[in-house]
Amino acid sequence: MTANETELKALMLASLAGDGRSHHELLVRLSGYLRGFYRGRLSHTGRSVSEAEDLVQEALMAIHTGRHTYDQAAPLMPWVHAIARYKLLDYLRRTRLTVTDVGLDHAEDITAVDDHAGAESAFDLGRLLARLPDRMRRAIELVKIEGLSVAEAAARCGASESAIKVNIHRGLKALGMEIAREGKP
Repeated sequence: MTANETELKALMLASLAGDGRSHHELLVRLSGYLRGFYRGRLSHTGRSVSEAEDLVQEALMAIHTGRHTYDQAAPLMPWVHAIARYKLLDYLRRTRLTVTDVGLDHAEDITAVDDHAGAESAFDLGRLLARLPDRMRRAIELVKIEGLSVAEAAARCGASESAIKVNIHRGLKALGMEIAREGKP
């Protein structure tokens, strides 16, 4: 499921300006996006739909209560995705599910580049993505954040599927190095 960045960001900006209807519409639209995000990730772990619903509610609450932290100049969906991912990782830690329970084929879908909780929460995904070359950033945004398939991302970028996979791999590696570098005292 993909989310329309332009429409959702407009709703967020109106919401931040005090428009209650826009805020409600934003949360309704994000709930659909988050539901698909969590169901997809949890289906690989044998978890139930009700667990995805719990995560949707947790993420929506975090978005609602933390909306003042959103940088209005930045894209919205990387911020939303970061919150969703952190909530998923926190949930997996709480329930003691590990990557070995998931299997190698799906581990990349649920683990962060750097699984160190303190480091993850300290960094702004949008700021880090902005440091990447455009082709890497775009591949990561399309596949990992917007949820497109590699084939769909390749078609949008006018690149081969192999190039998209390589850009994602190299981009995630670069992001991991940035996180590690910034996490050192």
